[in-house]
Parts: sequence; structure tokens; C-alpha cells
Amino acid sequence: MQLISFIISVLDEQETIGILCDEIRDNIPKGYDYQIVLIDDGSHDDSYAKMCLLAKRDKKVQVVKFQRNFGKAAAIQKGFELAKGDVLITMDADLQDNPKEISKFLDKLDEGYDMASGWKKKRFDPLGKTLPSKLFNFMVSRFFGMKLHDYNCGFKAYKRVVVENLNIYGEMHRYIPVLAKSKGFTCGEVIVEHRKREHGKSKYGLERYLRGFLDFLTIRVITKYKRSPIYFFGGIGSLLTLAGVGVCCYLVYIKYILVEGISGRPLLMLGVLLSVIGVQFISIGLICELMVHLKDSKSEGVVVDNFVNFED
Repeated sequence: MQLISFIISVLDEQETIGILCDEIRDNIPKGYDYQIVLIDDGSHDDSYAKMCLLAKRDKKVQVVKFQRNFGKAAAIQKGFELAKGDVLITMDADLQDNPKEISKFLDKLDEGYDMASGWKKKRFDPLGKTLPSKLFNFMVSRFFGMKLHDYNCGFKAYKRVVVENLNIYGEMHRYIPVLAKSKGFTCGEVIVEHRKREHGKSKYGLERYLRGFLDFLTIRVITKYKRSPIYFFGGIGSLLTLAGVGVCCYLVYIKYILVEGISGRPLLMLGVLLSVIGVQFISIGLICELMVHLKDSKSEGVVVDNFVNFED
């Protein structure tokens, strides 16, 4: 019998967490057993007490309490570490994800995908949430070459081998499909029902957009340039150096061809500054390359799903 581990990050959801666990139990497909890992991400209400009661009533429920709010990505990563299932499913605790659709995700994995990501095609959120979400999804698809409609949907399913090769933090839970793709895994998409929020309120403020943007830059670097950082730093450095050299050549033309003074020109300082910064960026790239190639384990970051030895 296969085991499904449900990983649920909880932040001030005392009204919903018991209902969600009941719905999950009622929708476990035949032939599967379950484990529910609840992570209290610094709640200020009675969520933790409710979660402990659930664990006392059902030995298949495990509870983790963070001393403060570390964020959804940290909670999910902790859940990944504690999960024992062959399949892992993440869900939001606010009841907007419908456990009746668990079988859809399992079917998508059975099609051969390594993970399945939900798509809230019809949403019941205000324009202030849906519009930035659409822009975010467009940008991620454009820059990372994936064709998913909803990267931020918390309803996802994974084969165990995927989560064993992930390490998420910050706001990186939004980019899990991208991180999985960079490791060579495949991701399918499942259209899911998005239920209206009946209890509580959204826990995300405007600061999440800044954090999300910074994590976007981080993901861009580690997925495209992790193995060859010289392409990132060297590219920037080369452009800056060429610009600096171009400015200096222009000043040489002014001094020796037009016979004009250049000592008091701001362009002189700009040209030297661009050249120096450009060389520094190239140097950083070269140092990073040395760090990559001097690692003790040359196979770091390489995922091996199966190894077959053919003997004579």
C-alpha cells in the first residue's frame, strides 16, 4: 500500500485546520494510506492547540511548531524532511484547496510526470491578487521556459525523488516547478477548484512582492548560471568594461585629435569607474568558477534516478 504524505503550513487557521484534515481523510483513494504533517508557522491564535488535539485523535497526524513565523517555504521544506510518503502533496490550510481533487494529482503522476501543479483557472480572489498573479505567472513562464498557468498554487503533488533534491527557503515555494525542471524533472498541470475563503484572511502583504522579485533573481542565477557563473558575472563585467573602454577612447580622441583638456571632465571618472567595476565582475566570475570546480563532490546537484550495470 502506497503512502501519501500531506504537508500543510498553518498560520492562524484555527477555524479551518480540523475541517481540512477531515476532508483529507474522507478523500484518500483506495489502495493508499496517509500521513498528515502540520507545520505551525508562528500562529498567534489557537491553531497549535487545535493541531495537537488532531494529533492525539489520529496517530497519522504529526505536528511541528515554529517558534516564530519563518515563512511558507521554510514550513514546506520542514514538511519535506519529515514526510515518509511515496507521494507528497502540499495544500493550503485555508480550505480554498479541495481535497476531493487528490485523485486528479495521483492520475497526473501516473501519466509519468514527476510532479503535478494545480491551476486555479477560476479564482475568487480580488483583482489586487489576481492581476499581480497573472503578471508573475507570465514573467516566470517567459524567463524560465515553462508553460504553467499558476506557479503559486499551493496544491501540488510530488514523487519522493523530487523533494529529496529540493532545498527551498525565502519565497522559493513559488518557484518549485522551476527548481524541479532545473534538476531534470517533469511537471504536469491539473485544473483545480478554487473555493472561496470562508474563514480568516490572507496573510500576505505588499512586502511579498519585493521578496518574490529578489527570489526571482536568485532562482534565475542558480538555475541558469550555477554550473557556469562566469557567464553571469563575466557577461555583466564585459559590458561594463567595454563601456568604460569606449568612454576612455572617446576621451583620447578629444585630447590628442581635438587637442582639448580632459582632466576636469566627469566622463574621465566615469570611464575609469566602469572599467574597474567591469574587471571586478569578471574576477568574481572567475573566482566562482574556481569554487565550482574545486568542490569535493563533482556530482553535486546531479540527480540519478536509476543506475544499471550491464555485465558481460
